[in-house]
Amino acid sequence: MDAVFRALADPTRREILDTLFAADGQTVTQLAERFGEMTRFGVMKHLAVLEEADLVIPVRQGRTKLLYLNPVPIEQVANRWISKYAARFTSSLVALDQHITGTEEA
Repeated sequence: MDAVFRALADPTRREILDTLFAADGQTVTQLAERFGEMTRFGVMKHLAVLEEADLVIPVRQGRTKLLYLNPVPIEQVANRWISKYAARFTSSLVALDQHITGTEEA
């Protein structure tokens, strides 16, 4: 999971993931065009980090490499870290709401 957190820590990499979410199966050239302020090499470095974290899956079609978003590692992070912490707070908020509205179960 460290690789996923490292990959998600950078705003450019999150933007690349958002771009792939909007239109999956893009080439490196297509992605590089969307990030005009960055060189193709810079985009490729970000993609390497995303691939290492398994957030982007490259699929070769002849000489072309298409890039696809893999949301599974993000879901695993959510299940591992966010869900377990949120559950306690949401349970407390439900109990508070029930207390305030007088709908507490006996």
